[in-house]
Amino acid sequence: MLLEREETFSEAADKNGIAHRTFDDITSAEDGFYVINAVLSKTRNLKRTVKKLNKKGFDAGFIKHQDNGLHYVYLNHYTDWKKAIAAVNSDFDGKYKDDVWILKVEKDMVQTATIEQDAAETTTTSKETATAGSNDSNVDLDQVSYGMLSNAEAETKEVPLVYTGTNKSKLIQKADSYFDKMWYAEAAELYEQALSKGKENYTVDIIQKAADAHYFNTNMEKAYEWYNILYEQQGKDFSTDNTFRYSHALKGTGKYGRAKRLMRLYNKKMSRGEGETVDLSSNEALPNEIILDNILAATPSFEIKNLAINTEYSEFSPMFLDTTEIVFASAKDSSFLKTRKYKWNDQPYLDLYVAKINEETQDLKDALKFSKKINTKYHEASVTFSPDNTTMYFTRNNFGKKLKRDKNGVNHLKIYVSNKVDGEWEEAREVSFNSDDYSTGHPALSPDGKKLYFVSDMPGSIGQTDIFVVDVLEGGQFSEPKNLGPNINTEQREMFPFINEEKLFFASDGHVGLGGLDIYEVAIDEEKGFLDVVNMGKPINSNKDDFSYIANKNSLKGFFASNRKGGKGDDDIYSFERIVPEKVAENLNAIAGVVTELVSGELMPKTMVELLDENGIKLKEMETAEDGSFMFEDLDSNTKYVLRTKKGEYFENEVPVTSKDNELVNQNVSLKRLEEMIALEEGIKKLKTEMIFFDFDKSYIRNDAATELNKLVEVMTEYPTMVIKIESHTDSRGSAQYNKYLSDKRAKSTRDYIISQGIDAGRIQSANGYGEEMLLNECNGRVRCTEEQHFRNRRSEFIIVNM
Repeated sequence: MLLEREETFSEAADKNGIAHRTFDDITSAEDGFYVINAVLSKTRNLKRTVKKLNKKGFDAGFIKHQDNGLHYVYLNHYTDWKKAIAAVNSDFDGKYKDDVWILKVEKDMVQTATIEQDAAETTTTSKETATAGSNDSNVDLDQVSYGMLSNAEAETKEVPLVYTGTNKSKLIQKADSYFDKMWYAEAAELYEQALSKGKENYTVDIIQKAADAHYFNTNMEKAYEWYNILYEQQGKDFSTDNTFRYSHALKGTGKYGRAKRLMRLYNKKMSRGEGETVDLSSNEALPNEIILDNILAATPSFEIKNLAINTEYSEFSPMFLDTTEIVFASAKDSSFLKTRKYKWNDQPYLDLYVAKINEETQDLKDALKFSKKINTKYHEASVTFSPDNTTMYFTRNNFGKKLKRDKNGVNHLKIYVSNKVDGEWEEAREVSFNSDDYSTGHPALSPDGKKLYFVSDMPGSIGQTDIFVVDVLEGGQFSEPKNLGPNINTEQREMFPFINEEKLFFASDGHVGLGGLDIYEVAIDEEKGFLDVVNMGKPINSNKDDFSYIANKNSLKGFFASNRKGGKGDDDIYSFERIVPEKVAENLNAIAGVVTELVSGELMPKTMVELLDENGIKLKEMETAEDGSFMFEDLDSNTKYVLRTKKGEYFENEVPVTSKDNELVNQNVSLKRLEEMIALEEGIKKLKTEMIFFDFDKSYIRNDAATELNKLVEVMTEYPTMVIKIESHTDSRGSAQYNKYLSDKRAKSTRDYIISQGIDAGRIQSANGYGEEMLLNECNGRVRCTEEQHFRNRRSEFIIVNM
């Protein structure tokens, strides 16, 4: 009989939102309750921290944990937990308002399972996370203990007491008998009855078997309920197998956040060995967690449909008989002998059926039982056919006149083969690599029929069940089975292989997935073999069991099975169609080229090239590669663009270019150094530009003149102390007085433009026109000259006064 009990420390702390832990292995401190404000991994600031707290009126100190080497700095020590909680709630009468938590030291704590034990060991709240960042270095990741795993995501309902009693009622003995025979559905039902009768049945053994029975029967909601109780009670003693199954049960109920943390613990346990400390508090995602996040975030690329042939029982393991028919396993015919019910999951024994494919709807119709020579009174499932449809392999129970069992009472599965003679399937016979001591099943032939893939737990397996392959030889013989290796097989279950010309597909609960069995694909390379394992994502996969996937030659359509929520029965067959993005006509329109230095011809990497439209609006930009190359792709055809190229001490360059229709246009670019505009003529430094043109009898700056003046502005910007003077000249045609007037207006118009581009006016010493006073040749009006000779005299000169 259970007695009413007083509130415990951990219950009171939880109620008040105070984080807490319990240590029973500290010998350097007195029993009691310590209010912790910091956890330090180094001693550098330890004494200083304690001294500051004592000055504030606290009876501060620290406790060193001899195993993890951490120092727990406390404000006060209390022998009464009620006083400790009251002090925290009052913020120590307003003296300390930062985050704290309570450490209970109890060296003589009795090691029996109680609510107090595990709640103190494993329960933390959001307050605890603040201690890692307190006054000194963060706790090293490898020093974070199992107990730091936050339990905030777990349900907050009261955790029942777990007892260690060994007396078993007849009900439990019967449940154990079913469990040992792997009749998990009936075992789970009896364990539930026993657990509902009273708390005295809440023993570790019964709860463990109840959780396992539900887990193996893929009832993840109930499995989670019982694994969670074990986890809350056992804390760091929670086994590796339980950690794995608990994680999958969490996934199966949609609790992915907590499932990731449990898988982190499982991976650490597997890699480091049981009992070592692991980092569960780090915010840094592990590779497996990143994979799961990517699976959850991926855009669905399939449409699926529950088929009309599904019943309230199990339908699964579809396989193409040919392009028009599917053979599958079903438990729907339960009219013959109640004793034939499959005790594993309380379903009738399985038979093979054949149904026609509705090409329009991808549904199955007109399902009929397959050959009487193949179907027996026990299980037949998971069939595969040779390319010529004259040989079939399938899975069946190991039986002769009755079921055969190994020394442990287990009835294993075997692969059988049958040949078609005169249109009828013959009596099936075992394959040579079967055994009464282990199971073989789920056969799958390669497209050429030369290799047979299958599942087994035979010696040499990596996990619970692995995928193997044999060569199919002449005369019905086979090579020695070969394990597909650790890239495919894990410590858990790999099942239901299917292979086509491009990929291997299989189900697994050992690779990162959404819960239960997930379906994976592996591309096949002629040289490298099997490549990386890829989860097929939603909606093919769910948080339940998803398996027995098959696809047509181009992998666009096919079928798979699942026991996900919303189905008609236990396992249902679904059709799928891959969503193929609408093809867009390939656009080959591109402009490419290479940027070089004008004088030396050297390639110019990391040079900015911009693509402008004909209105000067920037559309794209890129830096040239190490070989000076650039390419703008996916352009409109027959469209005018401008390439603008610029880099450091070079002049900006603009080149017009027009794209073509589905063709690559090459346009190379050469850049000129700014300093190359500085020239020495007759001992005078000048800035040399191309000819500055003016309209006849005008002085305003034309667009082509602005382009040249912009180069001058670039040089003056690069040399900020440069001072110039501007001289403008005309030819000798026209009156001398008017020519001087016009040239002076042009000089001052040039000066004003340069100033408008950001050059300080003080850096232009003068801007004067000289008309025809400083001709460069003999064309003074008295000598007949060509237009080219006159043109040479019409010029603007930019003389450098100071550098």
